[in-house]
Amino acid sequence: MKRILALVPLVSASAFAQCVMCFRTAAAQQAERAKVLNLGIIIMLIPPVLILAGFMVLCYKRTKTYAVADSAEAVPVDHELEEMFSGDRS
Repeated sequence: MKRILALVPLVSASAFAQCVMCFRTAAAQQAERAKVLNLGIIIMLIPPVLILAGFMVLCYKRTKTYAVADSAEAVPVDHELEEMFSGDRS
């Protein structure tokens, strides 16, 4: 775990360098090309946002499912199944 934490500053430094390169490239472009670059950034942002949204919906549905399952535990269980799962073999 400590090794991973030691690598974080190295990775973040290269990420900032990439941002500066993109910024300077975009600043050197004409206005029309800058608009196309911005549109490309937005298009590349759509899949991760959709994946995150889908994951959040899945988590929300799963919590609702488990909430229903927890309330179903209060229902009495058939005696044969109860004996089978309790380990008592008579």
